[in-house]
This record gives sequence, structure tokens and C-alpha cells, in this order.
Amino acid sequence: MRFSALLALVLVACSAQPLPADKLDYAGHWRGGGIDLEITAEGRAHYRKNEGAGKIEIDGPIAGFDGDDFIVGVMVMKTRFDVTAPPTNMGGYWSMTVDGVELTRN
Repeated sequence: MRFSALLALVLVACSAQPLPADKLDYAGHWRGGGIDLEITAEGRAHYRKNEGAGKIEIDGPIAGFDGDDFIVGVMVMKTRFDVTAPPTNMGGYWSMTVDGVELTRN
């Protein structure tokens, strides 16, 4: 019985919550500077960054927002993304600066 309760807790923790209404502009496929970031309106993020010969990849639910920054992951396995310029419509394309890199979305 305890295993079932623990499994249910883990599954709930791994499930994503939809983006808050005031953060829906974050949803979309963002690219720039070797970064490929996809954020869904359902509250999931998939981040890929090519770094030299290596690659960083993070995939998980958005755990929350702190100002413009967003946190991806569950329990102790979380990554904070520093957003210095939130999503802005630049007249035909969208721009956002994450971890010092300008990303654009069509």
C-alpha cells in the first residue's frame, strides 16, 4: 500500500500544470545561440543547448515562475532559467532573453 501511495505522489509531481494566464506568451518554440527551447501551454518545457562537443538537455514540467524566471523539474531536480527580457512582440516575431541568450519565436 505504501508503494502505491508513493508512486501516485511521484506521478502527480511529474505532471505539468497549465501555464498561468499572464505567462501564456512563454508558450512556443524558441531558438537562438545554439538553444532550442519549447514551452507548451500545458506547462512542459524541453530545452536543448549545443555546447562545444557536448549537449545539455532538460525536459520536464514547469514547476513555477519567480517574476519572469521559470523553474523546470520536480522535487530536488529543478533548473531555474534566468529571463532578463520576457516575451515581447517585436512586430512580426517574438523575442525573449533566457540565460543571457536572445531567443526568437515565429
